[in-house]
Amino acid sequence: MKKNILVIDDSALIRRVLSDIINSDDRFQVCGTATNGIEALDIVIRDYKSIDALMLDINMPKMGGLEFLEQLSAHKIKIPILVVSTLAKEGAKETIRALELGAFDFITKPDSFAEAKGNSFHNKILTSLGVMFGDEQSIIGEKKTTAKPAPKPARTFTPSPMGRVVSNGKKLIALACSTGGPRALQSVIPTLPSNLDAPMLIVQHMPEGFTKSLAVRLNELSNVYVKEAEDGDVIEKGTVYIAKGGRQMRLKKGPDGAYRLTVTQEPARNALKPCADIMYESLVSSDFEEITCVVLTGMGGDGTNGISQLKQTNKIYVIAQDEATSTVYGMPKIVAEAGLTDEVVPLNQVSGAITKNVGVR
Repeated sequence: MKKNILVIDDSALIRRVLSDIINSDDRFQVCGTATNGIEALDIVIRDYKSIDALMLDINMPKMGGLEFLEQLSAHKIKIPILVVSTLAKEGAKETIRALELGAFDFITKPDSFAEAKGNSFHNKILTSLGVMFGDEQSIIGEKKTTAKPAPKPARTFTPSPMGRVVSNGKKLIALACSTGGPRALQSVIPTLPSNLDAPMLIVQHMPEGFTKSLAVRLNELSNVYVKEAEDGDVIEKGTVYIAKGGRQMRLKKGPDGAYRLTVTQEPARNALKPCADIMYESLVSSDFEEITCVVLTGMGGDGTNGISQLKQTNKIYVIAQDEATSTVYGMPKIVAEAGLTDEVVPLNQVSGAITKNVGVR
């Protein structure tokens, strides 16, 4: 049976384009459209049992996407939502808020009609809808990781941050996430202690313009300092660096012994900018006493190959989010199936597992 999708956007052109894309796939069909949140809320309240997902714009007249999401929560209505947002600075901030309010994922709204009608936007919409409904075969152009599982199984237990001896050694945390990542990060980063005994690098798959807003929002909520990574940043303990969207991030040791970030404009790898594999590979043969690798929710397998290479040269400890709390159990699943995980925990225990492993100053 086809999944029913409600399209909510004040632009007649975007409603038409989205409808054409959705109806082109045998798995989905548009069951209705709305031009603002008020119209959409009336439809959802009346027919929510027959609606399987929503395509939602943020900036709309009368009632925008954020107020609409708040109203859904007030009415205790839970429907998967895919946000289609612009790259405007204000729009980026609002999109981050939409993800916090429960949106499944977001796709950048095209800047032109030609781009809207192009294959890239078409494929992104259908891929995201497929992943939303758990159809792994729908992932268009997704590169599968074929690493063979190692003999050791992942260990699952409840971490206890207070039970670990604090070390003054040189440690690093490197985290990767994708779909569902902004919400997951909001559960992890604000609960880290300000005196965390390591810097943290994060690759969250996002286009340019959104990672700045994500960093600002997380910094507002957190005890640690959170910033969008800049080229030349010297990493410091208790600071979280989020890779800039549309760029690649690496860590390099300078002649003075300090580790600095390089943020470069270069081709995507496996369609990803930033790419977690590139971040992890840059840590190979670094002289950290231990690197804590964290893999959270996301589709695909980015990070697994880089962690596998890192394991050959460095002492690492790998924490993965469990299936039950992952929005999309792709990235943590593949790293676990590769036999690389030391610990698999629910999202609400990730922060404790990190703190337990690296200690506090």
